[in-house]
Amino acid sequence: MAPELLLAALLPALAGAAVWPEQLGPYRRVSAAPIQVSERPLWQEYGLEQAESAEYQSEGRKFRAEAWRLQDSTGAFAAFQWQRPAGARDWDRGELSAGDGTGGWIAAGNYLLHFEGYKPAAEELRTLLQSLPSLRRAALPSLSAYLPRKNLVPGSERYLLGPAGLERFLPGVPAGSAGFEFSAEAQTAQYRLPSGVIRLSLFAYPTPEIARVKLADLAKIEGAVVKRSGPLVVLISPPVHAADAQQLLGQIEYQSKITWSERVPTRRDNIGELLLNIFILCGILILVCIGGGLAVGGVRALSRRRGDPMILLHLADR
Repeated sequence: MAPELLLAALLPALAGAAVWPEQLGPYRRVSAAPIQVSERPLWQEYGLEQAESAEYQSEGRKFRAEAWRLQDSTGAFAAFQWQRPAGARDWDRGELSAGDGTGGWIAAGNYLLHFEGYKPAAEELRTLLQSLPSLRRAALPSLSAYLPRKNLVPGSERYLLGPAGLERFLPGVPAGSAGFEFSAEAQTAQYRLPSGVIRLSLFAYPTPEIARVKLADLAKIEGAVVKRSGPLVVLISPPVHAADAQQLLGQIEYQSKITWSERVPTRRDNIGELLLNIFILCGILILVCIGGGLAVGGVRALSRRRGDPMILLHLADR
């Protein structure tokens, strides 16, 4: 069979390769099966590649584990915010980890992991991550860093990558106004303020010019409060109290970071150093020439003193 045909035949099997290892700490895997996800359009928007559940058992104790492999870390980040329970608390298993009384959720690289009935130790988790197939790590989205932390409702954050997420988490915003066709991304969260719970959303666009255009579109939403800061557009969904809206808007300000790649000059780039090195080289060559002349003259004088005639070719007479 040709290599291309063999690879094509193996691709379905590789795509369905087991995610969960045979052994996890003291537990042994007793079963594994694909997960049939609901809300498939949203999962596809987050870049779902494979989902698998497994049952583990050890000395009469057992637990269930689930894994979703996504296209990149951004998709896993968005899925983590969506899937973690509202009452889950921070768990010391990484930047994106949350746990409750029975288990926990972890986003690691492009994977979202869920443990039900068991909380693996840190060493067990490190071993597990080393065994996960096609684990890819990348920087997490920076948009969530602009969310104000004061009065934030824990677990209310949702990350949006397209129309499916917009319809699911921000149904009052038209898809045409959001501008996901311009590679926009959005972060939304709820805040508990004196007037009640309100929702704030951040839309990030590639350029400030696009953000300026989309600001005008989002401002058409009746009752909404909007603001632009650089390539960010802030939207506070109605109903909203004006004083609370201004309090939140005042906490958001875009700060650009500029990385300047510049060659660091060395001593070789200094013209004074170059001229000095040239003079040093000329001095060395002069000393070599003088030393060579003295050596030849010394040999000739020594030959005369010993009476050894020097052989002359008389080339000028030919």
